Amino acid sequence: MAEFQFDWVDAFTDRPFGGNGCAVVHGGADLPEAVACAYVRETSLVECTFTGPSEVADIRVRYYLASREIPFAGHPTIATVAAMRDRGMIAGDRITLETGAGIVPVDLEGDRIVMQQVAPEFGPMPAVDLVARAITLPPAAIVAPPQMVSTGLPFCITVLRDHAALRAARLDGAAMADLGRALGSEGTDMMEPFLVTLQGMSATGDTFSRLLLMPPSPPEDAFTGSATGAMAAYLWRHGLMQKSRFTAEQGHLMGRPGQAEVSRVGPADAISGVRVGGKGYVMMRGTVDLPEQLERLA
Repeated sequence: MAEFQFDWVDAFTDRPFGGNGCAVVHGGADLPEAVACAYVRETSLVECTFTGPSEVADIRVRYYLASREIPFAGHPTIATVAAMRDRGMIAGDRITLETGAGIVPVDLEGDRIVMQQVAPEFGPMPAVDLVARAITLPPAAIVAPPQMVSTGLPFCITVLRDHAALRAARLDGAAMADLGRALGSEGTDMMEPFLVTLQGMSATGDTFSRLLLMPPSPPEDAFTGSATGAMAAYLWRHGLMQKSRFTAEQGHLMGRPGQAEVSRVGPADAISGVRVGGKGYVMMRGTVDLPEQLERLA
């Protein structure tokens, strides 16, 4: 067993129990995937990060779900930098992260942490009826063609007509499997549509979103920073968002309201990056003993 320092951070919020939680395990980047995923399951969080030294950036960050490692995630990036800043580990107002999606620069602008996600990649556009069945809504509830978009992690961006449709959405496991196969995935992992409406939940919001999740993850993600970047790129590309900077909201229906400021780098038809910024609240600090191999728990 080895001892690691960790911080539990609520990201995209400035208060406890808001936004989306993430546990940041300092110095744990060399832990095997099985141990890291077991730790995520133990926390009941959607994702956790494990940091370590980097030869190409200021720090290396690895991102884990309950089921596997992923190359990048948004709210864990905000949480990781918030934890490092709280521990006095950042000198200056910029830090670079080595991630599986490339080098991610992060700026500290007062109490706001702003990450620049990579240039968007626009992928396949699954059939509307297939996506509608996956989220248990009629096809008429979807008002624009769904599309796979990635700014570091791919999501099926799905624009819904109003908050009522957003509230009514539910995942259908069998239809999700069909959607996953149509999109070239052997399972439903990371194929859950990112649902967005073009109206905020508060007076300051421009969009409001939900991300429902399949097991072994929790049922819903409170705030999804990587999907927010992909969603913004989609809205700009398809002419659905005229503002070059807007406020994205998520989590309010879970009692965990979160908010991000989103802006693009470059024109709408040639986006070279998406900046997603929010605050982070360090809620818990401590140590955790983790095994070097999961088999040693038996």
